[in-house]
Amino acid sequence: MRDTLTGRTALITGATGGIGQAITRRLAADGATLILAHFNDHQAADDLAAHLGRQGTTAVPIHADLRDPDQAQHLARAATDRLGTIDILVSNAGVYPRTPWPELTLNHWRDSLDTNLTSHYLLAQALTPAMAAQGWGRMLTLGSVLATAGRHDLAPYISAKAGLEGLTRALARELGPSGITANCIVPGSIRVPAEDDVVPDPEAMTTRQLARQCIQRRGHPDDVAAAVAFLARDEAGFITGQTLRVDGGWILG
Repeated sequence: MRDTLTGRTALITGATGGIGQAITRRLAADGATLILAHFNDHQAADDLAAHLGRQGTTAVPIHADLRDPDQAQHLARAATDRLGTIDILVSNAGVYPRTPWPELTLNHWRDSLDTNLTSHYLLAQALTPAMAAQGWGRMLTLGSVLATAGRHDLAPYISAKAGLEGLTRALARELGPSGITANCIVPGSIRVPAEDDVVPDPEAMTTRQLARQCIQRRGHPDDVAAAVAFLARDEAGFITGQTLRVDGGWILG
């Protein structure tokens, strides 16, 4: 269904990444007006905004380091100043640093949690008053299947993503009386161009991954975007506090 978000405004963090761009394009296709939040990816954000503008969508790029509480507040104010209100928050920004456990330092730990968990809390809290005042809102976080599956060398990342699921459930309890839903979309193994920079043998990795899944293909960013678009709609207004895995059946329990 298209035009299901006409008249709605959305703020997407990490909007220039592989999954972020797919979410951005899908919400634009469904009629939303957009804020494209990014961290030092100015050219990609400007190009994406220009592309969407040519298709008739208002998309405003805004730079912010969401680890900084002041910048999170500034982003929330700038977004509402530009669009009047923000109806939908898609908290997608994150990093994927790999550090072997024996080499993990407190700074590694803090940096990952600040980016992958604390930043989501800061922005959600900054946008809560406006959503509560209008009695409608969607807070959508992007987790990771690794919070359940685990993996070597990713202890801070996995801890943060598990915490993000907990934060989302807490937000559902806190904000439900104000007409705001909160849900966590959990991607599995999604094929994005950045994978080629971190995986030595992508084909071998794909073979291993398909053995874990029920559906025998790699996930695509559009698969994640479809889940986001569904949970952002009016029709999903009775769904909150949920974790929706988009993982091809990797995790069944």
